[in-house]
Amino acid sequence: MSTTTLAVLVPLLPFLGAVAGLLLGRRAPGFVRPLAILPTLGAAVLAVLVAVRQGGGPPISAATELTPTGSVPIELSLYLDGFAALVAVLVGVVAACVQLYSTAYLREDPRYPSYAALVSLFTSAMLLVVYSGDLMVLLVGWEVMGICSYFLVGHYWETEAARSASLKAFLVTKLGDVPFLIGLFALATDAGSFEIPKILRTVADGGLDHPTLIALLLLAGVAGKSAQFPLHTWLPDAMAGPTPVSALIHAATMVAAGVYFIARLLPVFAASQAALVVMAVMAAVTMVGSGLAAIAQDDIKRVLAYSTIGQLGYMVGALAVGDRGAAVFHLLSHGAFKALLFLGAGVIIHAAGTNSLGVMSRMDGLAKRIPDAFWTMTIALLALAAIPPFAGFFSKEAVLVAAEHAATGHSDLAPGAAGWLVLVAGLLTALLTAAYATRLWLMAFRGRGAAAPDHGKEPLAMTGVLWVLAIPSVGFGLAAGPLSDWFDSGELTPTLVTSLLGTGAAAIGAMLTYALWQRASAKAALAAAVGTGAGAAAAVPASASVAAAAAESAAETPEVSEVTHDHPAVPAGPAADPGKALLGPLHRHAADGFHLDALYDRLFVRPVRAAASLVRFLDREVVDTYVRGAGTGTQLLGSLVRRAQTGNVQSYLSALLAGAVVLAIATAVLANVNAGS
Repeated sequence: MSTTTLAVLVPLLPFLGAVAGLLLGRRAPGFVRPLAILPTLGAAVLAVLVAVRQGGGPPISAATELTPTGSVPIELSLYLDGFAALVAVLVGVVAACVQLYSTAYLREDPRYPSYAALVSLFTSAMLLVVYSGDLMVLLVGWEVMGICSYFLVGHYWETEAARSASLKAFLVTKLGDVPFLIGLFALATDAGSFEIPKILRTVADGGLDHPTLIALLLLAGVAGKSAQFPLHTWLPDAMAGPTPVSALIHAATMVAAGVYFIARLLPVFAASQAALVVMAVMAAVTMVGSGLAAIAQDDIKRVLAYSTIGQLGYMVGALAVGDRGAAVFHLLSHGAFKALLFLGAGVIIHAAGTNSLGVMSRMDGLAKRIPDAFWTMTIALLALAAIPPFAGFFSKEAVLVAAEHAATGHSDLAPGAAGWLVLVAGLLTALLTAAYATRLWLMAFRGRGAAAPDHGKEPLAMTGVLWVLAIPSVGFGLAAGPLSDWFDSGELTPTLVTSLLGTGAAAIGAMLTYALWQRASAKAALAAAVGTGAGAAAAVPASASVAAAAAESAAETPEVSEVTHDHPAVPAGPAADPGKALLGPLHRHAADGFHLDALYDRLFVRPVRAAASLVRFLDREVVDTYVRGAGTGTQLLGSLVRRAQTGNVQSYLSALLAGAVVLAIATAVLANVNAGS
């Protein structure tokens, strides 16, 4: 079987599994789990075979015309280079792990059949984006992912949080997709084709007439899909969906699509220095802002959500300095340990009965109850904090090295300003990342208080997946040398300077957080000892925003249908949270995402609603008045005519005679007037 045929089967298998799952889910429930796991697992195996055959060599392309358009043709095409081959492996492996994990995690969920089918469709759409060589076909996968995310985030549609989060995710990403679509058409118009190889040749020949405009339009779509500032606000709220969905979205699909799109079309963006600077500013603001917000979150999944936003900022920063090898290297590394983090968080939520780190910090012995999650989460958090020799260290260092080269003028693509922005923000984010990773670990696994509930060993389908993902989280960074042949032969190994700076920043963040946690723990123990009831109230400042308080309260409530055990109530008390001391007065603002939702509500939502109210008023009170008036006038005329129709022949003859007399008199009068004149 040819490599091209294998590549066609990779997205096709999950698609067929999704269709079969939707058709047979209710009629033959026994086939639901096999249809969820086997096609996705088969796609992962075939993706590995395609990667082995491609081997980092010259791109493999094949195309057939999908439909004649009369101008720019749309073709069903494949374009397999090293980037596509490895990203498809990531998507397949993570999706297979998520499907297997979900069989245990959602085993009691009555909507599991539709959930599993949507996950398969989600996977197929992302694989279509990865392998597609035509931008219009890529757009199909891009939009299908948006629809799937809407349904999966809103899986627990009984809750207001899930309904609002799914709608917000859909609308915010669509807000970016509008300029993205315009940018695709503008790019195809300049290049004369939607085919990626032809577009890249056109760019190399200097054939783009509007490179800055096209790049900025496309960047808007990427900001929405990959949750970059200012369109990142949908991702933390998307945690209302099932935890395995969060793992899929954050690690291998949806948010990864935007980064991958820029990497594939990097020459288009590099044709405009202004676009690269804008991209660098966007990445820098995203990295630092998300790091600060993550430190202030109480919901364990929201911490990881803001972490994803920051790590995507690293990838976009690497692309802003013109190094797509470093960006995709971090994409692959991050995909492994972030999937592990979310799936591990699911085990923690399952065992603790809450999403709240504050509640977990008042539980003793949670780590002993779930040893598999404890050790694998520890590995993943070390990788996230970029501690050597874990995978995150090598991939994050590749980004910092690329930024250093651009900052010192050694890059042929990126301006020095972009390099400095990414380098400084990247180092500061390394400190913040280590801080919130340490905070999460301490609050989740080093709590003090009531004994954590013991529900026995978690299902093997959940814990086994964690150990599978722990392997690349530990060792994937060691592949930096061989992977350079797959990524434009660029250098991916760390340098001494960036290693010292990045690891030093991470060490400072971790040690500072640990010291503040010890102090917070001592204060919490003292407050509990003296029996003061004001400690819990003092944990949230009186001036804290209503939204932050509501989010914290919601975090203490288990996710609908995800927690199947009965959990004893955890005694109220102060939480040993080092985040408040780390951020100080900035904490309440960071906990509320720096009030961006409120800002957008005032700048956009309220004016749009006001305009909609005005349109509704004009439609009902003005337009409808004319419509009703036309109908009323016709009815009045009809009623008058109806009164004349009595059915009495004598009345008709009398009226006819009277009319004739009137006409005769009128004729005589007019004749006399004319004769006299």
